[in-house]
Amino acid sequence: HRGADLQSPGRTGGAMSRILILGGTAEARRLADCLGDHAVITSLAGRTRNPAQTAGEVRVGGFGGTDALAAYLREVGIEAVVDATHPFAIQISANAVAACMQEHIPRLALVRPPWHAELGDRWIEVADAEAAAQALDGYAKAFLAVGRQGLAPFGHCRDIAFVVRVVELPETVPLAHATVVVGRGPFALAAERTLLAEHHIDVVVAKNAGGDRAKLDAAREANIPVILIARPPPPPGPAVRTVAEAVDWVRVL
Repeated sequence: HRGADLQSPGRTGGAMSRILILGGTAEARRLADCLGDHAVITSLAGRTRNPAQTAGEVRVGGFGGTDALAAYLREVGIEAVVDATHPFAIQISANAVAACMQEHIPRLALVRPPWHAELGDRWIEVADAEAAAQALDGYAKAFLAVGRQGLAPFGHCRDIAFVVRVVELPETVPLAHATVVVGRGPFALAAERTLLAEHHIDVVVAKNAGGDRAKLDAAREANIPVILIARPPPPPGPAVRTVAEAVDWVRVL
């Protein structure tokens, strides 16, 4: 290991691996918690001013492309990368694949499983956000749960009102009629039921990100359709679905 000179406080003579976690998800935070016997750096994109607390060292901000990421891996002495970003963060995932290949560094994708329809779900599955916006014709009030960065494709929808949930209040919202709700998941089923009822929601729009599905369960109970945006294909290379599997992968490096 290139990081063999780094010693873990909890070990007597054992080498500490230097791991980069590409984070921004609950899984990334749990992974950092589990890897206390390694020199862990979690990289966040910096889209939120007050990110959730994460164990270990935290780096905030983009890398500037594949070559810059490769240079960072080389300069910092990273020995392995775990890509635990959001399933829709395709650019950083692609950059990580290329940079790790360039530097001959092992890389693992920690990808949460997508949602699958259950009995009673009324899902309208679409390929992308633009198709989701087109599918809104005829609805009056939509709960738009696609994140602050995903609002622009819905800007031309003038005949529908939106309830938008974001982690932090944005400076501007590119929608003609929108109510902004601030909140950080996971969300309780009872709270999701209340949100849908109080705002008279007649359709939910979400990305198939997996994880917390309370909003989908609340929509099913209320017989409300969900326009679900398909996730992009995962990056090539090894992948696991659980934090425990990612920990095992790191342990045997």
